[in-house]
Amino acid sequence: MRALVQRVSEASVRVDGTVVGQCGAGLLVLVCAMRGDTTAQADKLATKISKLRIFQDDAGKMNLSLRDIGGSALVVSQFTLAADTKGNRPGFSTAAPPDEGKALYEHFTASLRAAGVPSETGIFGADMKVSLINDGPVTIWLDTEA
Repeated sequence: MRALVQRVSEASVRVDGTVVGQCGAGLLVLVCAMRGDTTAQADKLATKISKLRIFQDDAGKMNLSLRDIGGSALVVSQFTLAADTKGNRPGFSTAAPPDEGKALYEHFTASLRAAGVPSETGIFGADMKVSLINDGPVTIWLDTEA
């Protein structure tokens, strides 16, 4: 699985003009299930993100996790993280098929919640408008295959 994690002051996702998910201080997690991914990889990624120490401590060092600060997450499915950009038109054949992708996306979010991270989501497969205030900015790429 792949994720692009952004430390945010706030983030929200709208579908047809209505906010369907949001978070305050915490993380915006754009996540993509890749062809062949498993629930074990989704669990591993959720655990990693819940423990990722990218929030500042009292000394100003990135030393605290999302759980340490009592933050929350907004999890948005984003199959375009699977883009093959060798040519000028991206291909997405390495992304999981929609049914598998949705199941892994939902499993990932449930695993993140089980790790103690309050999480809201977008709507899988919908045309979503994501707004965020990136704090830092801090943006980190994670891949269970890397």
